[in-house]
Amino acid sequence: MDSEKGPSVTGTEEAEDRAFKAIRGPWAGTPHHLDAPFWPTPEPLVERMLDLAGVGPGDHLIDLGCGDGRIVIAAARRGASALGVDIDAERIAEAETAARAAGVEQLVRFRREDLFATRLEEASVVTLYLLPMVHGLLGARLRTELAPGSRVLGHAFAIRDWAPHKHEVIDQREVFLWVVD
Repeated sequence: MDSEKGPSVTGTEEAEDRAFKAIRGPWAGTPHHLDAPFWPTPEPLVERMLDLAGVGPGDHLIDLGCGDGRIVIAAARRGASALGVDIDAERIAEAETAARAAGVEQLVRFRREDLFATRLEEASVVTLYLLPMVHGLLGARLRTELAPGSRVLGHAFAIRDWAPHKHEVIDQREVFLWVVD
């Protein structure tokens, strides 16, 4: 029966989980309790974000809150491997269908998962379009779990206490690029 409980967690991980639940609410990370609503990033903005980070072959992109998968698919079209995670099963189904239609399913994966449970170590690029509070909660994790030189792209919202490497306003929408030291 222990195998059904999932991987074991340390005391530190349990404390972090309690802290996140205190901020995010007791149902955080469960279906129908989203940390951010689904607002798709316009395609031209997706392309500009990927241009800013120089995404291409050899990159592994993780899109936290991937929605319909458009950023993951755009990264794969540039030759990168990519993972999209979203808590909403309907969005994951949409993303998988879109990846098949785009012919990039061999380069992408999608998982229904709480973005706070997603391991980030293998990413060279992480993309975010969540809410300011969520960006703030992820900031320290991104800086400690990602390798130096990894890039983080954000749409609309900054990450508190982390100066962006680049910041642009495109059609009244903000785009941020951070590079891990």
